[in-house]
Amino acid sequence: MIRHLFEGRVRDLGGFSVRRVLPAVEQRMVGPFVFLDHMGPVDLPPGPHINVRPHPHIGLATVTYLFSGEMLHRDSLGSLQEVRAGDVNWMTAGRGIVHSERSTPRALREGMHLHGLQSWVALPDGMEDVAPTFSHHPVATLPLIETPTGARLRIVAGEAFGRRSPVATLWPTLYVDAALPAGSRFELQAEHEERALYVASGSVRIGEDGARALQMAVLEPGVTVQVTALEDSRVMLLGGQAFAAPRHLYWNFVASSRERLDAGKRDWADQNLARFPKVPGDDVEFIPLPD
Repeated sequence: MIRHLFEGRVRDLGGFSVRRVLPAVEQRMVGPFVFLDHMGPVDLPPGPHINVRPHPHIGLATVTYLFSGEMLHRDSLGSLQEVRAGDVNWMTAGRGIVHSERSTPRALREGMHLHGLQSWVALPDGMEDVAPTFSHHPVATLPLIETPTGARLRIVAGEAFGRRSPVATLWPTLYVDAALPAGSRFELQAEHEERALYVASGSVRIGEDGARALQMAVLEPGVTVQVTALEDSRVMLLGGQAFAAPRHLYWNFVASSRERLDAGKRDWADQNLARFPKVPGDDVEFIPLPD
């Protein structure tokens, strides 16, 4: 049932550590997903612990999904939006966007328990240069499926289990938050070409195989699998249709060609405001292009 089973690598983002799951040597992409960071779980005292200065993106959509905690998003479109547990901030960079992620005023005062995922979805051929957009979807707007055994399956983006998320995607996508009490189970059909399960906490049985916390299990295509929680667990299902052409990554840029990456690098280094405008309300600082 499992083609690849691996753990992410711990990365220091300047005093705040994450576990980088994708891209990996074992699996560069799963469907359109080219990047996945696992944040926490961690208890943060009061203060500016989430402090990601304005930075650019091209050729992708970003999605912040939190199991607990909150963040403040700003972008060059003028968006100002807090994202809380279960909500979806979906930002399509297209030809270019700039955004920042900061601690919310409440987290600055009170601290928080942070646990969640940051992922990037590559844009398909012919759509890499679409106009940038931002949308926010509160948790109450996302379809929720409850199985007879107690599994709670929330459709974050794309389509699964006969339901579709209101999040607008440009490619067949699977993104589901599975909250699994011990002993609960569900069946994952083979409707998507590429599928993976990331175990954020707990442990599960996938068919006859097992996966524990902090492991990603990339499934064999074309097979239906039963997933059973061996203990209270939180699992993210991700995938979709495979990309015919690989994607190149450099820093915060995703593209189908090196030339597109180079153009994005030049425009950010030159602070080309026609492509990468300032972020209203957060227009003093920015992250420079890496050496």
